Amino acid sequence: MGNIRPGYIKSLAALLLEEHSDVFTTDFAQNKEYVTRYTNIESKGIRNRVAGYIVRQIRVRAIRKR
Repeated sequence: MGNIRPGYIKSLAALLLEEHSDVFTTDFAQNKEYVTRYTNIESKGIRNRVAGYIVRQIRVRAIRKR
């Protein structure tokens, strides 16, 4: 079973990956900084959840490409 994430986390992460896909990597700490830079999220918890979901999506895409 996987984690259940709210739709706003998924949609924001998808938007960020669509606009800035070349910037994000599988490094969570670096992605936190990029999420802060490219959005106006003030909540640390939401920022971390978006950054974590982005890491997850990048890993899933890498696995599917194989």
